[in-house]
Formats: sequence, structure tokens, C-alpha cells
Amino acid sequence: MPYTVENSGSNVLKALKGKHVLITGTTGFLGKVVLEKLIRAVPDIGGIHLLIRGNRRHPDAEDRFVNEIACSSVFERLKMDDQDAFELFLEQKVHCVTGEVTEPHFGLSESRFQELAGRLDAVINSAASVNFREELDKALQINALCLNNIIDLSRAGGELPVVQVSTCYVNGMNPGLAREATVSPAHGGISRDSEGAYEVDELIHLLQDKIADVKARYSGQVLEKKLVELGIREANHYGWSDTYTFTKWMGEQILARGLKASSLTVLRPSIIESALEEPAPGWIEGVKVADAIILAYAREKVALFPGKRSGIIDVIPADLVGNSIILSLAESLSAPTAHRIYQCCSGSGNPINLGEFIDHLMAEAKENYATYDKLFYRQPRKPFIAVNRRLFDTMMSGARLPLKVFNQALKLAGSERELKALRNIDTTLSLATIFGFYTAPDYVFDNAQLLELADRMGELDRNLFPVDARRIDWPTYLRKIHLAGLNKYALSERKLYRLKTRKQRKAA
Repeated sequence: MPYTVENSGSNVLKALKGKHVLITGTTGFLGKVVLEKLIRAVPDIGGIHLLIRGNRRHPDAEDRFVNEIACSSVFERLKMDDQDAFELFLEQKVHCVTGEVTEPHFGLSESRFQELAGRLDAVINSAASVNFREELDKALQINALCLNNIIDLSRAGGELPVVQVSTCYVNGMNPGLAREATVSPAHGGISRDSEGAYEVDELIHLLQDKIADVKARYSGQVLEKKLVELGIREANHYGWSDTYTFTKWMGEQILARGLKASSLTVLRPSIIESALEEPAPGWIEGVKVADAIILAYAREKVALFPGKRSGIIDVIPADLVGNSIILSLAESLSAPTAHRIYQCCSGSGNPINLGEFIDHLMAEAKENYATYDKLFYRQPRKPFIAVNRRLFDTMMSGARLPLKVFNQALKLAGSERELKALRNIDTTLSLATIFGFYTAPDYVFDNAQLLELADRMGELDRNLFPVDARRIDWPTYLRKIHLAGLNKYALSERKLYRLKTRKQRKAA
């Protein structure tokens, strides 16, 4: 039996009924969350079109969907509830498009691109490179320049509404309350047009000239390193901590200028972590921002980290973010053309500071480490301590120098082993370089406009598609849901679910 729903009073379900939506980025964590919720909660949607880049193993989008997306544990609930209905939905309403979001027309022919645009009612773009230390040319392409292709699709479809998944951290190094509005570069240096959008074309040309200069002088791994360094240097110059947030900010500006006549919603999540409730408490895929540090601590590689214990660490469960995207999509289809910015975050409504965050996790690790057998191999012997950056740097450099000298002496004596303590310090330094900005926050993200959107949609949709971080009980979430999810989903071998492709079904 196909999925059915009785919530006819839902404004979201009314807005999405019969509509066709293109989603990019469904090979990623958040894209899967959105796809699963649409299948489960919006059965009357007209069609879900997935733009999927082929790869070496699976050059065809449908093959990659079957082997890398449909087999994800995110769909276990759907399969357990009614596997036949799940497969029927995929057969009838999920349409895979082999294409590359960074290529003009997604690499499709002109006629195929126009045909795709003509079938759509809206676009959700969640494709991105979330590598904080990506090579600048790659980050610029996937997080900024490719949005010109999204603009072209919107125009080809008659000004299709676009929901762009960005990040709260486009706020960069600006301190204080970060509102749902266009962000000014913390260090300035980028001009703004009369309508308020930043003119990033000149900035992009400047960055491309610098990229070309680096490529002319270096090659191989040295080139990769230099492009990473260039990205960090340019990001810091204008007021961002890393290449990811810098290029995501540029992407927002490109869309704002290119979609003046269209409905554009920029949805900014904070640090996305495991699900609070749906599709299952603790569901997660891979190791995310905070988890890299948690895992390193659990494996006794990190015990000291730069951080501000009083600072608000803004973590948001993935299902609340997915629901925010769906609410934004419904509004974009039913409300007049407008540009909107929403932030899905916890800092303003249900804040937890870094010290409390650490203390909850450390208490659970001490009391119940054996419950998380894939995360903790034994009870942690040292506490996790956050100190200010200057003290951290002093302590790390003071500890590393004698260890490095001793390690070199061992190598001269013929030893091929590296000191474990030195490896651990290097791991700590590497993680601190990547994530140190996020553990010493002096900003708070506001989400008043997102909560107003939820109120406008009504009580039924607030229950069907909850977005309010005040639902989170932090001790329960951190101690019992998130750690359990890491152990069960992120660190367990994935059980593959093989779904026949359309080609295989026709052959049968």
C-alpha cells in the first residue's frame, strides 16, 4: 500500500501536494534526512527529483542512489513500517538525474535541462563542501560559483523558488547576537549595492587570479597545501575562520543578486548533530564537527583543547534542521515572492555553554563508558579540559618540543616507531586548528524568524515538523541519545539494503 496521511489540515501538506521538487546533496547527511522526512510525512508530494553526480563505481545516478543512498540506515524506519510502500514510492515518485551541480546546465544537454526545469515547482540546494580546510578553488566552485547554475535552473523553470542550505557560521568573526539577516564581513573590504547585497563578483575575480598564480607556481601535494593555505588566509583577511564559511557566505550573495525576481529562502543551521527523534533518536551518519573531538577523547588521543567554557556552543539535531527546510519549502510555494533568511539553532532559545556540554559527556563517559563499546575501548583515564587559546598554545608547544627531540633521537638510533605522546599532541593540534574557532564562541545565533514561521504554519505543523530547540533536554540528548547514536550508527558497520534498480525490475 502507498503511504497515506490523515492530516488534511496541515498547511505544509497542502502546499506540497502534487508538487515536484529537485534536491541536490542527497548523498550527504542532511540531504538524506530531508529526503526521508518527505517520503514519510509528505506522501502526496508530486515527485522528488535527485541530482546525483555519478562516480567511478556508479556512473549512473540511479545506480548510485541504490547503492549509496537507498541502503542508508536513515530509511530503516520506512522499511520496517512498510517496505512495499517504500519501494513503491521510490518507483513512482523518486526520479534520479545524473548531473553535476558545478557544471553549466548540470552537465545536461540544453533540451534535457529545459525539460527538467519545466517539470519542477521548487529547488532545495543542500550540496556543499563542508571541509573547513578545502582547497580554495574547490570550495569556491561547490559553495559559491555553482549557485549560478541553480539560478539558471530557477529562471528556466519560470522563476522557481529556491531553498538554499547555508550555515549560521557565515556570521564569521562578528561578535554578539547574530540575527537572521544579511551578514557584513567582520573585517570589511567588500562593497555593497544599493539593494543591500554584497558585490562579490570583483572579490571572486581577485580570488581566481590568486588561485591561478598559485597553480602556476606549484604542483602535486604542494599545490593542494598552498591552495588550502590561500583559502584560510583570504577567509581570515575578510573576517571568517575558514574557507567553508567564507565561500558559503559568497554563495548567499550570489543567490540574493541572481534571484531578485524569485522566491529565495536561505536556511542556516548551526552545528548539525544526531537526530533528536526522527527517523530514530540518535540517528547520524559519519563523524561530525563535535564528534571528531569526542572520538579523539574516547580513544585517548585528546584531553586538552582550546575553548571558552562560558561560550554558547550551538548544536542542533538533524531532524529539526530537516523540518526547517521543509517548512521553508512549503512557505516558498504558498507565499508571495520574497527573500527570507532563517536560522535553525539552539543558542538563543535553549542555550548550553561549552562547559556544560563537556561536563555532560564526561559524566556519561565516566559512568557508562562500557555501554558505548564502539566509542570507548575503556574508561577514560583523564578529564577533558578546555583552556583559553594562549594557554593551550603555550602548553602544547612546551610539551611537543622535548618529545620531538626525543623522537628524532630514537629514529637516529634505528627506531621506526613514533612516540604515541607526540602523535597525540599532533592530533590535538590538528583538531584545534580546524575546530578551535567553534569551541571559543563569542556570538549567539538568533532564530526568532524561524519560530515565527512555525507559528504561522499552525499547531498541527509545529507537531508534524518541529523546529524549536526548546524541545531538547540537553542532559538526555547528549548523554543518552547522541552518544548512543554515535555508537550505533556512526561507528557501526552499515547493513546494506539492496534495492533493485528500475532497469533490474524491467529485466525481471
